[in-house]
Amino acid sequence: MKTLIKWTALAVVVAAVLVIAREPLYWLRRLTVAAHGSGDLPQSFYTPRVVVQGSNQPPAPREPPGTEQLDAAALKTAAEYAEKQQSRALIVTRHGYIVFEKYWQGSNLDTVVESSGLGRVVAALATCSAITDRKIGWPDEPIGYLVPALSKDKRGEITVRNLLQMSSGLGSSASLYSTNIINRYLNLPSEAPPGQRWLDQGVDPDLLAYVIQTATGQPYADYLSQAIWRRIGAGNAWIWLDSPGGDAHVDTGFFARQGDWLRVAQLLLQNGNYEGDEVLLPRWVPELLQPVKSNPNYGSYLRLGTHAAPGMSPYASSDVFVVEGGGNRLWLVPSLQIAILRTGGQFASDWDDGRIPNLVIRGARDFVPEAARPGADIRQLVPNH
Repeated sequence: MKTLIKWTALAVVVAAVLVIAREPLYWLRRLTVAAHGSGDLPQSFYTPRVVVQGSNQPPAPREPPGTEQLDAAALKTAAEYAEKQQSRALIVTRHGYIVFEKYWQGSNLDTVVESSGLGRVVAALATCSAITDRKIGWPDEPIGYLVPALSKDKRGEITVRNLLQMSSGLGSSASLYSTNIINRYLNLPSEAPPGQRWLDQGVDPDLLAYVIQTATGQPYADYLSQAIWRRIGAGNAWIWLDSPGGDAHVDTGFFARQGDWLRVAQLLLQNGNYEGDEVLLPRWVPELLQPVKSNPNYGSYLRLGTHAAPGMSPYASSDVFVVEGGGNRLWLVPSLQIAILRTGGQFASDWDDGRIPNLVIRGARDFVPEAARPGADIRQLVPNH
């Protein structure tokens, strides 16, 4: 009996070794997540990585808040709230000028951070560029035209827009650990018709990067560098790959200087123009802001601020939209040309997503509350009128 137990245990060990040897990266990642928890992973988890070459231009010029008609006391209160929420940085720009910056945890403007889902919006911008370059035909082009493995598959009817709007209808996948993620995605079943279900998952943005790669004939990191990243003057960034020389993760594992997200902000606030360079045609940012039919609170990897989340303060301006990923927030206010960046880990349970942007917006001396604007509904001003 003891001999049988010994040989059974040995067989189990040998089987485990063989399984791990077939896909060591997968098992190393699983062990890392088990040891650290998925919300606080070390940078070493996100390996291998590939460089997105930047052009490393100087940062935006700095101006005092008052010069840009922002209230210094309101900015200080916003920073106090950000500090309470264990933030790494709070940076505010207006009209392209850095008017306020506060850092914690030893960080600064050039600190490289894992940007979580913020990498999604960069993929959306690269998609717009690929359409302009006529590498992708149009936003509603079926991906079966671009991905040979889906050319004769019903799932090939999923469009580029469906991927941008998180509405492919594909099932989810444990891509955080996996190697060969694209093959896994291409074998996922369709759980809903394309465009009929919005689901926040990594499959759609990761698959979008693969579509860009096949359409342009370039590695995703190279096309992103050429089309967007170098043109906005950003420093080098890094994209997590599923394996050495493999496919790009977009949903997580994008490492960039936290200050470079303010360059992305300017591109969005200026309808694709960056310091006089038309990086994207003016039509594209409004296109990305079109609400998803199955979830009108979202555009293409952008959360629209027209509806407050439960328990959160409504945004002071209805044109606010948000790039978000994990604890990172990039609030954008086109009407005031304000961008607000908060980086850091997950928030405390009392987090209010509207507090920081509302303090900044209401602290702008030229901000006019919507209820007081010409043409406002008087019933909103005078009760029972």
